[in-house]
Amino acid sequence: MFIAMNRFKIVLGKEKEFEDVWKNRDTHLKGVPGFKEFHLVKGDTNDEHTLYASHSIWNSKNDFINWTKSEAFRLAHKNSGQHKALYLGHPNFEGFEVIL
Repeated sequence: MFIAMNRFKIVLGKEKEFEDVWKNRDTHLKGVPGFKEFHLVKGDTNDEHTLYASHSIWNSKNDFINWTKSEAFRLAHKNSGQHKALYLGHPNFEGFEVIL
């Protein structure tokens, strides 16, 4: 298995708007080979931002990479630039191969 995560630093006071963007978007993940599960998780808030992470589980790293090169990926991310005011910086990607 492979776990793909993007960490997002969200501007204070913009958390609900950020969550609504995710709740209302079409991820285009249904039927993607190797896709297993998705979660949006919320972390701590400090004086500068609230931390969130998108967390997806795949059968393999190769399945995830194939998705990032697909039309489904392009469709899922086509409007992401419209919400720049919600973020402090760019998302930080982390990928993990499951050992146990």
